[in-house]
Amino acid sequence: MTDVVNIEEKFALIQEHWSPKVLAQLNGQMVKAVRFQGEFVWHHHENEDELFFVIRGSMTMNFRDRECKLIEGEMIVVPRGVEHCPSADEECWILLFEPESTLNTGNVYNELTRKDLELI
Repeated sequence: MTDVVNIEEKFALIQEHWSPKVLAQLNGQMVKAVRFQGEFVWHHHENEDELFFVIRGSMTMNFRDRECKLIEGEMIVVPRGVEHCPSADEECWILLFEPESTLNTGNVYNELTRKDLELI
């Protein structure tokens, strides 16, 4: 079934920060919506690349040797194996494009780890 996805409506359904929701699946990939605010956890993904696309607000992708600031309409790909820590001073909306197998906290398991993601 092919349905139109309204990003604004989907983000209205998300209240919790750092808790991704699945918007769509294609070819073994997931498109996830997540609200960021504050600092996440340092982690890496052994086997998956991740694409972060800023829909609203701004964020910083922290790496051990530098940081990249992103604003609305910008995106960054974090290659597999690269340790990173996303953060946002103010709330921002992010679309994630990543393989279905990607765990949000990568190699780290803590209270922010989300295994069974809700499809909205």
